[in-house]
Amino acid sequence: MPKLRAHNIAMSLDGYMAGPEQTLENPLGVGGTRLHEWIFATRTGNRMLGIDAGSEGLDDSFLAQGTVGIGATVMGRNMFGPVRGAWGNEEWTGWWGDNPPFHHPVFVLTHHARPSITMQGGTTFHFVDDRIEAVLERAFDAARGEDVRIGGGAATIQQYLKAGLIDELHVAVVPILLGRGERLFDHLDGGPDGYECVELVSSPSVAHVRLASTGTRHT
Repeated sequence: MPKLRAHNIAMSLDGYMAGPEQTLENPLGVGGTRLHEWIFATRTGNRMLGIDAGSEGLDDSFLAQGTVGIGATVMGRNMFGPVRGAWGNEEWTGWWGDNPPFHHPVFVLTHHARPSITMQGGTTFHFVDDRIEAVLERAFDAARGEDVRIGGGAATIQQYLKAGLIDELHVAVVPILLGRGERLFDHLDGGPDGYECVELVSSPSVAHVRLASTGTRHT
């Protein structure tokens, strides 16, 4: 059965996956770019930028695994871009340039309608205002038997965790303190329920924690 997976969710020691004051200049909030420094030290991370460089090993392996067997992605509007409220300027097509790294259908959760956008490399962004369960079903249909990946931001992951819909969650704990921002495990009535740690390994840069659901996905 296809799964809903979250991969390479970078989190600080104090639980934040984004810093405060997110803007176009600081998409991850003040100080938030430090959460992703480990990614762009790897060969896989550099390939996303069209650069043939970077290290191999544990961090690179986890980063690469996050794209294996994925046929569609669900993300929140904050991950897609900094625009809030009505879209207004529909020239905004995401942070990733003309050829986003997804190469499959991406479903963006939003309360504001917008036509789908087809990009280079096989990525199509669909903007959907519906229940998270309905959006997930659309994503599974689009994935055609492959898994679906859940992206940020924190609020989006929290909604799917609270509904018991995430099958696997890989958190990359980065040894920094942000102090403020968006915490990954807030608003969950005490924490994510029904998950157990199935893997815990560490490189000099980041600790990788892989959690798996202990039950059947809610539908």
